[in-house]
Amino acid sequence: MSWTAATIHVLDFEGGRRSGIVEFGVATLLDGRITTTHTRLCAPAGPVTAAESALHGITEADTARAAPFSTEQELFVSLRQTGPFAAHHAPVERGLLRHTWPIPAASPDFSATDPAHAPRLSDWGPWLDTRRIYERLYLGLPSYQLMDLIKTFMLMDELSSLAAAHCPPNRRGPHCALFDALAAGLLLVRLAREPTLANAPLPWLVAQSLSSAAGADLSQGRLTLEE
Repeated sequence: MSWTAATIHVLDFEGGRRSGIVEFGVATLLDGRITTTHTRLCAPAGPVTAAESALHGITEADTARAAPFSTEQELFVSLRQTGPFAAHHAPVERGLLRHTWPIPAASPDFSATDPAHAPRLSDWGPWLDTRRIYERLYLGLPSYQLMDLIKTFMLMDELSSLAAAHCPPNRRGPHCALFDALAAGLLLVRLAREPTLANAPLPWLVAQSLSSAAGADLSQGRLTLEE
């Protein structure tokens, strides 16, 4: 089955280990297009430093009436049941999720050829990592930073339109959680427009998100784009 038939939830978090997650964004893909989104500000778990505020534009005053991110466990567990998570440089989002909820409820292993019949995992992964995927598929680009890729592949106008439709009015730029989730989601949407890549199986795309050794273990040296 093509990876585009899977439901994929692209995540982005603003915050850090001390402050916790102060904003989250989720852009859900199905059939190679962005279908739904979730976002809100969250009360910090610790102090928000001036340096952090300068980066993401969120102060403790902005989140004074917000519930903490920890109240969203049901949402994120339910999302993980329906499809894999994705992010641009996924170790950051993975680390913040695990810091909040170290062991999630068991959910399907979307790296398996048949997730419905594979052993279930008590893990937030496997992850799709758009940065690593583009590093693997498009060698030699000058930068693999999120917004640099958006500019390289001429996706800025489409991203601006999505941001206008889905993001809060004052959160429509880089380092705004849903804006960045939409940007990473567009990198996957772009792959879905490439006929050869659109027909790739989901485990192959997961393998492109891993280190070379881990990807080889996952594919057992046999899973290729043509399979």
